[in-house]
Amino acid sequence: MTTIITNNVTDAVSMQKRERIRLERIEGDRNRVEDASALIVWFDTAGLTTPNDNAGLLARIVNLAYTGVLLYPDNIEALAPAIPARMLKVFNARSVEDLERLKSLKQLGGDVVVASSEHLVLQKAAELGLKTCFRAYVDDGASLHQSIQDGASHDYLIVRFRDPTNIPLELVIASLQATHTVLIKEINTPTDVDDAIVTLGVMEVGADGVMFSPRSHEVLSEFTSRLGKLDRADVKLEVATLVRSVPVGMGYRSCIDTSTLFSPTEGMLVGSTSQGGILCCPEVFFLPYMELRPFRVNAGAVHSYVYNFGNRTDYMSELRAGAQIMIVDRTGKARRASVGRMKTEVRPLRLIEAEFQSGERINILMQDDWHVRIFSDEAKPLNITELRPGDKVLAHLARPGRHVGIKVDEHIIET
Repeated sequence: MTTIITNNVTDAVSMQKRERIRLERIEGDRNRVEDASALIVWFDTAGLTTPNDNAGLLARIVNLAYTGVLLYPDNIEALAPAIPARMLKVFNARSVEDLERLKSLKQLGGDVVVASSEHLVLQKAAELGLKTCFRAYVDDGASLHQSIQDGASHDYLIVRFRDPTNIPLELVIASLQATHTVLIKEINTPTDVDDAIVTLGVMEVGADGVMFSPRSHEVLSEFTSRLGKLDRADVKLEVATLVRSVPVGMGYRSCIDTSTLFSPTEGMLVGSTSQGGILCCPEVFFLPYMELRPFRVNAGAVHSYVYNFGNRTDYMSELRAGAQIMIVDRTGKARRASVGRMKTEVRPLRLIEAEFQSGERINILMQDDWHVRIFSDEAKPLNITELRPGDKVLAHLARPGRHVGIKVDEHIIET
């Protein structure tokens, strides 16, 4: 555990305390785009004028693990339409007049944050009901303490440090630990993957996230590869009991082909409702009439939710090559992988409905074929055409209510 050294704080910031702070953030602000339990990774578009700049770098960014994009008055009109609603749009305003540019940005949907180093700009943004982010540059003790004082009154604080040492960052962390300010460390050099990964690798006692902005595909590939190995989580799996399994006719279903190889105990969580999903098997088990496809999950109908990191979901129909998805093993351990392609075809479908011990029910539509499988409670493959009421399966129970894949606190009934 890292010890935080400050002028006023001498104790370590424990994992338990950081977790409490994150849970308070979630409970205190349900409408935030950033999930406090997830990695926060932002990209700075400074110098980019079109989505095709740097050989289409931005087009790739929006399909990776990045959660936010920093835009400027001189590129907002050109770049904002390329940013999906799931990503946080952070607008860097240098003057109050720049805020006029936000009208077109807000029409595109999704949450907007105003970032600035000017107090007057942020005050005006707050009066407009917008979330605010203070940008600070730290090169000595005075600017360090000023960044803490200024950042504590805003939703976000982006700090860029002149020197490579992490001691100033630790002081900011300790000073902000009792606040709801989300701390983002701006990585100085667009090629310094090590700095970005180290910052994210100490999430329990470190910054909430990073702003890392490579300007080459090679550096971006290295970063996302290492980020994928870092980004691991635990998903609660429970045993659910099958109550119904019936054919429902023809429909579109998708196979999710990934750029990784599944183990025999890994799969994807897929469901028709936001109440939860069933752990679906990859094609790693014996098939008498075809070769195995150990990179593939025959995942179900195109309307389905695919559960992802950060308590988010993606519609099956929205996944594309390069999109990030979550792979879960029988113990609930999760890792990140990339979609290689989506293979969608018309096939006979079967409705599978399961009930948790709590009485909550979930369902999924899958291709009605013997070789399509889901995991039993013992992590064994069950052929869906042979399912019977009473069979036990591995599943995930979630609280219902989502908007563009993000958990929202609202009353919702799905059947």
